[in-house]
Amino acid sequence: MMFPFVDTDDEEDLQESEQYIPREYGINFETGQLSGKIVEGYDAILVWVWLALHTPRYRYYIYSEDYGQEYEDLIGKSYSSELIQSELERMTEECLLENPYITGIENFSCTKEEEKVTISFSLITTLGDGEVSTNV
Repeated sequence: MMFPFVDTDDEEDLQESEQYIPREYGINFETGQLSGKIVEGYDAILVWVWLALHTPRYRYYIYSEDYGQEYEDLIGKSYSSELIQSELERMTEECLLENPYITGIENFSCTKEEEKVTISFSLITTLGDGEVSTNV
């Protein structure tokens, strides 16, 4: 042991009890504008979800190749509505499961009105669960 005065059992207990709580700048989800507040915990995860679902994957070099969604791959295709819903669910889940706090999504649905597609689902996280609905 390098430092005999440090009890490694106490150190491990301390690391386990100090779980990192995510923090983000708050967003008005309807306008996409910053709210001027800092949000923590589940609310910070909702901000991350909104940003990830509104960022095309591979478009911006600032983000890793694992960040964002690939919905643009469905534009202009003449797939059945069942296939589109299935692909939207798969793409959404792939996008969101990159976040270590998110463990899954359930009850996925999508509706199309003119040029807008709205997706809704139950978000399952280690910090709480809730409903998400957004235009993509």
